[in-house]
Amino acid sequence: MIRLALRQFRASAWTAAAGLAAVAAAVLATRPHLADAAAAAQRACGSGSRCPALTAFALDHTAQRSAVGLAMTLAPALIGAFWGAPLIARELEAGTHRLVWAQSIGRSRWLAVKLAVVGTATVVATALLSGLVTWWAEPLDHAAAAGYETFDQRDVVPIGYALFALALGVTAGLVLRRTLPAMAVTLAGLLAVRIMVADWIRPLAVAPRTTSVPLDPDTTGYGWGGNILFGVGPSTLQPTPPDLPNAWIQSVRIVDAAGGSLTDRLLRASCPTLDQGPQGSGGGPARPVAEAARQQMHDCVARIGEQYHQLVTYQPGDRYWTFQWWELTVFAMVTALLGWYAAYRLRRFRG
Repeated sequence: MIRLALRQFRASAWTAAAGLAAVAAAVLATRPHLADAAAAAQRACGSGSRCPALTAFALDHTAQRSAVGLAMTLAPALIGAFWGAPLIARELEAGTHRLVWAQSIGRSRWLAVKLAVVGTATVVATALLSGLVTWWAEPLDHAAAAGYETFDQRDVVPIGYALFALALGVTAGLVLRRTLPAMAVTLAGLLAVRIMVADWIRPLAVAPRTTSVPLDPDTTGYGWGGNILFGVGPSTLQPTPPDLPNAWIQSVRIVDAAGGSLTDRLLRASCPTLDQGPQGSGGGPARPVAEAARQQMHDCVARIGEQYHQLVTYQPGDRYWTFQWWELTVFAMVTALLGWYAAYRLRRFRG
């Protein structure tokens, strides 16, 4: 049975090996130049960890950083759609499962061997790809000092995503018994789960830290609050988040000493001219702001800053690996649950 599973998976394994070889060749060819450019930017900065040279270096390579991030985002989806979904659905569509089960091979063993072969390949391929991408992007990630920005594209969490996608694809194929619908469900399910984890579950993993920062009249602006996506909500002060290297800033609020939020009524009472001129137009094309308007904004923030400050909620950079292992564990547990359900469903399969 193991030999049969390996033979069936041979074409997919060679395709993955060829893809990894191409990525490795590109990484080995470009990484020395990237490291030299990063070292030159660091020398220009001296002992400072953040400076214009490092920022420019990171911005100059934004496209490359986005490309490797896209590769790590697509890899689990491709594994789930092209390895997981057809694994059982293709056998059920062709009817070949009956021949295998007639050879005194139980359903549970048949599924376990298939999952073991493809699951091992999934872990190895994803780990190698993630290792190559993480190593290649290290100079860029260091210069950007935004570790959580590429959190789901580096280190160990892509392995969890790939295993989950594989298990989801297998389960969808077993339930739907058709390869193409199972592929569609796998892609949609993976996207939905990853969005849910990133937006709702991950922020609950560890209690965040908070820090207070004075309002800076030179960097605080004025714009839309409420729902940023639709531009719905009252206009309010928009302070620039503080520079916390490699931190995940979850929220920035303007509060007083008792923790009360800055209300729209108090803002307008303190700054009666705030909505006059370009800032209060409520939309339209951007226009240069007169010096008088700039000064009014500066004075407004200075008055508000006498009683209010920024309350920044964030996760520090030293918790990065805590989140990595936590999220890998979550996806591994969901993978195990899907595997159990697939085995349960297969034992009761009729066909």
